[in-house]
Amino acid sequence: MHNKTAKTILSAWNGMNIYRGCTHGCIYCDARSSCYQMKHEFEDVEIKVNAPDLLERALAGKRHRCMIGTGAMSDPYQHIEKELCLTRKCLELIDRYGFGLAIQTKSDLILRDLDLLKSINRNAKCVVQMTLTTYDEGLCHILEPSVCTTARRVEVLNIMQDAGIPTIVWLTPVLPFINDTEENIRGILRCCEKAGVYGIMTFGIGLTLRDGDRQYYYRKLDEHFPGLKEKYILTYGDSYELPVPDSSYLMRILQEECKAHHIVCDPDLLFAYMRTTGEKTVPGQLELF
Repeated sequence: MHNKTAKTILSAWNGMNIYRGCTHGCIYCDARSSCYQMKHEFEDVEIKVNAPDLLERALAGKRHRCMIGTGAMSDPYQHIEKELCLTRKCLELIDRYGFGLAIQTKSDLILRDLDLLKSINRNAKCVVQMTLTTYDEGLCHILEPSVCTTARRVEVLNIMQDAGIPTIVWLTPVLPFINDTEENIRGILRCCEKAGVYGIMTFGIGLTLRDGDRQYYYRKLDEHFPGLKEKYILTYGDSYELPVPDSSYLMRILQEECKAHHIVCDPDLLFAYMRTTGEKTVPGQLELF
């Protein structure tokens, strides 16, 4: 871990990353890709120590309330967050200034801040997003080794449902020849249905790989699935998009189940939902993060 004094915290779309890098160890993480120009080891997480100060200045200067997004690139609930509480301090500010929140994580540490999530949702709007990739707990330990497993994340979704906080599940990525089975997709969908999720985010059934991410992923395939890397290379070459062989069939299952249970699965609609504050928004005002 290393500290950085950042110059800004909010993007043009009101998104923020309090940390850069990650210690959750997911074998497929796109944030490892070279295009993001990270100048330090991925697990040597950069900590923006002045994030709360920057955020307070940014929120105090805004004329209209909007949704603040976090977690798109780096999980706001890194292991070090338990000690530093930078995410919690930022949530306190979002709550105090009356802004909304769209937060994405794989960690059950988010439950520590349930009091703030409830308050934000009462005063503006809070949307909690969880990534679910595999229904198999043993496989989850391989794919996402240093963060709570799917079963615990589903518990978090249920707790959010009981608290009246809307949730969105990112059902991505689906890894070719690993978790691309109908059993896995239906298992995750059942969890989503029982937890009353508002939406399921997916961009097709498959995986994306690019420089940096690809090399790490292939090393993990060699470690956990000997011989599978060669099958990937034979099937996909150096393609960026790696759709699973039954992607159309599995997508049809997802869409039919979502329709039957009134779950939104259109990415455009879900992004619009997360970018729009609640009823207390100034009429006609649409703010984006």
